[in-house]
Amino acid sequence: MNPTPPVRVLYSFPHKLGAGRICTTAWHQVEGASRAGAQVTVMTGSQVRPVNDSVTVKTTLSLGKLRVPYKLIGRDLACHWHDIATSMWLNAHHREVDVVHSWPLGSIRTIRTAKRHGIPVVLERPNAHTAYAYEEVERENREVGIVLPDNHDHEVDPKRLALEESEYAEADYLLCPSDFVARTFLDRGFEQAKLVRHQYGYDFSRFSPQHAETPGHDGLVMIYAGVVEPRKGLHHALKAWLDSGAHEKGTFMVCGQFVPGYRERLEPMLSHPSVKIMGHRTDLPDLMRQADIFVLSSVEEGSALVTYEARGSGCVLVVSDASGAVCEHMKNGLIHPMRSVDELTAHLRLLDGDRSLLEKLRTASVADLNLLTWDEAGRKLAEVYRTVAARAA
Repeated sequence: MNPTPPVRVLYSFPHKLGAGRICTTAWHQVEGASRAGAQVTVMTGSQVRPVNDSVTVKTTLSLGKLRVPYKLIGRDLACHWHDIATSMWLNAHHREVDVVHSWPLGSIRTIRTAKRHGIPVVLERPNAHTAYAYEEVERENREVGIVLPDNHDHEVDPKRLALEESEYAEADYLLCPSDFVARTFLDRGFEQAKLVRHQYGYDFSRFSPQHAETPGHDGLVMIYAGVVEPRKGLHHALKAWLDSGAHEKGTFMVCGQFVPGYRERLEPMLSHPSVKIMGHRTDLPDLMRQADIFVLSSVEEGSALVTYEARGSGCVLVVSDASGAVCEHMKNGLIHPMRSVDELTAHLRLLDGDRSLLEKLRTASVADLNLLTWDEAGRKLAEVYRTVAARAA
C-alpha cells in the first residue's frame, strides 16, 4: 500500500518570520507542523531565523539579500504588497497546494485566489475579534486615564477593521487558539463550524519547572511579565495584591516596559515595598522559576504565550477568563472573570493562606506540560491541515 502523501500547505505570513511576538509564533508553527509531517511552503515578508531543511521559504519584501525596511513603507503597505505577491505565486502554483494558512491584514487577495482554485483557507486569529478588542481596550484605557501612543496595535482603525472583517468572512475557517477568542466570534454571529481550535506552546529548552537554588521565602512570590499596558490588567493585579494581604510578606515582580503614561497612573501602588519593578528582562526563565504564581488579569488576549512559559517554569496561573490561558479552575490554576478585582483578591488571599493548595495546583500544572510544547502545537496544527484538506477533497 502506498503511504498517504503529506498535506501540502502554503503558509502566508506578511511579517518577519522568526522575530519577536507573533513572528515567533509563526516560526514555531512552521517548524512544528513540518516536523509533524506537513509539507510547508512559506511566503513571508522577510526571514530572520532559519527553519529546517524540509521547509521552502520565499520572501516577498526582499530583493536578494536586501530587505525592504518595514518602517520605511509602513505595515499596511507591506502587508498589501505581501498579499499581492503571495496571491500571484498561488495562482501559478495552485496545483501544489492543499491548504492555505494565512494571517490577518495580508490575506484578502490570497483568500480569493485560493477560493477560485477550490483550496480551503484557514485564517490565524492571534487575538480576539478586532472589534471586540477595540471596544474593550478603549474602555480600559479610558478608565485608567491614558491614551495609547500613535500606531499602537489597538489604536482604533476603521480601515483596518473593515479589511480584517472581510478576511474573517471570506476565509473558510478561523484558527482560534483559545475558547475566549472563539467566544468573541460566536458573540458576533459566526457559526461554530467555522471556528477551529488549535493552541500555541512554549520552548521547553528554555523554560523548565525545576526551581532554581534560591533562599526560602515565607511570603508568596508573584510575577507579571509582558508589555505593561492597561489591557493586560496590571492595575487590577496590583489592587488585588495590596487588598489580599499577600503583600505583607510577599513579593510581586513586574517585568516589562510600560506604555507611556501608565506607570505614572499606577505609581501609588507600584511604590509599595513589596512590588519590584524589574523592567525588560532577558532572564525571565530564572525569574519565573523563583515565583510561586503568575498573574495576568487581561481584558483581551489571544492565548498569551507567556502563560505557557509560566506554566512551563512551574508557576501556578492566576489569570482572567480573557487571558486565553490553558488551565482549569481549581484543578491546575485559578481563573477570575475579567475586571473582577474582588475574585482575584480572594484567589491571592486563598493561595497566600493555603500553601498545600498552592502545591496541589502546581503539581497538577506541571504534570502534563508535554501537552503544552510547541511540538504538540505543531502536531495539532498539522492535524487541522489534514482535516481541512480532507473536507475539501
